[in-house]
Amino acid sequence: MDSQAQDAVKDIWWQGVRAVRGAAAVETSIRRNQVARPDHIISVGKAASAMAAGAQAVYGTDIPTLVVTKYGHADPLPGPVRTIEAAHPVPDENTLIAGFELLKTVQQLSENSHLLVLISGGASSLAELPEAGFSLQTLQGENARLLAEGLDIHAMNARRKEMSQIKGGKLLAHFAGELVTSLAISDVEGDSLSVIGSGIGQAPEFHRFSFDPHIVASNSIARSAAAERAVALGYPVMANHESLYADVFVLAQEIGPALRSAPPGIHLWGGEPTIILPPDPGQGGRNQALALALAEQISGVYGLTVLVAGTDGTDGPTDAAGGIITGATWSEDGKRALRLADSGHFLESRSALFKSGPTGTNVMDLIVALKD
Repeated sequence: MDSQAQDAVKDIWWQGVRAVRGAAAVETSIRRNQVARPDHIISVGKAASAMAAGAQAVYGTDIPTLVVTKYGHADPLPGPVRTIEAAHPVPDENTLIAGFELLKTVQQLSENSHLLVLISGGASSLAELPEAGFSLQTLQGENARLLAEGLDIHAMNARRKEMSQIKGGKLLAHFAGELVTSLAISDVEGDSLSVIGSGIGQAPEFHRFSFDPHIVASNSIARSAAAERAVALGYPVMANHESLYADVFVLAQEIGPALRSAPPGIHLWGGEPTIILPPDPGQGGRNQALALALAEQISGVYGLTVLVAGTDGTDGPTDAAGGIITGATWSEDGKRALRLADSGHFLESRSALFKSGPTGTNVMDLIVALKD
């Protein structure tokens, strides 16, 4: 693999991610919108620790704060901060503990209070309080089914709201104070607060408090920053689309031929693909599957380097963000890996896994392709 090209696509991808990191995005939004000092902070999602740190950069470290995030994504924060780590993408017992603590926190706030809610992707799995009749086992089974069927996030979150006491505006229905400010990092198409985290930071349809919502980071912002970095490195940006909203195999059959015939330069795509899983899937996530499917499509093409990765640094239930491939990555063993949803093992055997670690953000996925 061409190390210079590999370094370039990684550099461009990282520049996009840095532009939407939770701490800076929250601090910038608070200052720009002159958000008044809150009485309490709740932060939920994969970027929850980073977002809480952004609030602390403005207000100091003495505001009571509840952070709910994914295992391995918590950062130590000073002051009266309680952190709960839970499972993603399928909930676990800590998910229910987190949901209970969120509800208790909101219910206990006084009538004249101001609550700052910080939301990022992953919140749907990380915090839940199920409606009567739904057990943890029911939630786990339903989430696993939704993931395996390859549904888009809108369909998945609609079902999650039906089972929840805290999704779809239900959490803030228990708020008796004066003001809720919601700052969200969008990991959904259209950047709707009603969809991010299944609407855990959304106000109910009827509410007495003032509600001030803001989207502080998105895939569009990340792609713009990535494009700017590409130009700074001397590469023309030939494409920049947010169109990764289909099955990974459909997308590979569209993007692969487009890259084969594309002019030299950088080509960017953003979004969140879907994948239908077999009954006993192997290792990997949607980005690793898309990377391997693309490797088949560009097999034999010289001068193409493609990075496909989740901006949160984790792809499915793995510690890899995605894959980085060229025209030489593919072999016929890849067909079996794709059929078994075991792209991770194949990419690892080809030294084509991309690992970034937790990034402090989550604005869906990015493809950075360099045709040299």
